[in-house]
Amino acid sequence: MTQVLHPGGPPAVLFEDDFIAGLKSIFEEEIAFNRLLGLKIAAVEADAVSASLAMRPELVGNFAHQRVHGGVISAALDTLGGIAVMAALGARHRAQPVSERLAHFGKLGTIDLRVDYLRPGVGENFLMRAQVLRLGSRIANTRMEFMSTDGKVFAAGTGVYIVS
Repeated sequence: MTQVLHPGGPPAVLFEDDFIAGLKSIFEEEIAFNRLLGLKIAAVEADAVSASLAMRPELVGNFAHQRVHGGVISAALDTLGGIAVMAALGARHRAQPVSERLAHFGKLGTIDLRVDYLRPGVGENFLMRAQVLRLGSRIANTRMEFMSTDGKVFAAGTGVYIVS
């Protein structure tokens, strides 16, 4: 079991190593576009996830300033919102076997995505985080951030996902 501890609080939901590995496999390997982007999941909690992305020449949108393309940012935020929803579903249905919880991915889809670009994305590595604000029986709402390794937020977004 993988346990995430919250400082000063009780342990978070326990996820099996197989569940974490399954999420990583789906989002890092099985989705070809995510593999092309190079997204790497860093941490998974019951209502939040974090990930990283290394800058490469293929991700440049503004060649004069070597800024990451806005489409890369929006795709990364959308993906991270989806991973956060999958984690929340995994926590909600933890009595189910891992394979059944991971099968919820087949029903997951983006309904709406909003991205606010706050400053140019320049750097060698980027961090992202997403938090589930609400997980209903049919719809989930998330908040996401795309930032530098020192925490400067380049873009913020919200996403709405269908979960059934």
